[in-house]
Amino acid sequence: MKAVTSDPAASGTTTPAEAGAGSGAAGGTAAQVTVQNALFQDLQGKTGVSAALAAGGGNMELLLDVPLQLTVELGRARRTIKEVLGFGPGSVVELDRLAGEPVDVLINGKLLGKGEVVVINENFGVRVTDILSPVERVRQIS
Repeated sequence: MKAVTSDPAASGTTTPAEAGAGSGAAGGTAAQVTVQNALFQDLQGKTGVSAALAAGGGNMELLLDVPLQLTVELGRARRTIKEVLGFGPGSVVELDRLAGEPVDVLINGKLLGKGEVVVINENFGVRVTDILSPVERVRQIS
């Protein structure tokens, strides 16, 4: 077994005995091991999606067909199991939002913005009224 030092300044040639790995090796000959510092790509610059967006799209078109779950949340309520078991046709559950208050628009469970409920050809819809800034979206992740 060869031991490697964790000293970042270590670079050069080391024998197993110098690295502490020669004690128990049969044969008594010392083979040389080359130790070098690891080189890593700079992660401070724009990479991945940021770089693709900055370059005008490029491979971003590959992501345009990825399905996302859009959810509009009207409100929430907390109830006990006993209360839920008592629900039936005609039961009314009061939510934590006021009538006319903006609803949450979520993408894959993460808040994207706010909107108002509208009716389109007898179907409900949402008119997006506010989009969170990228800083606010990052803040909600942590």
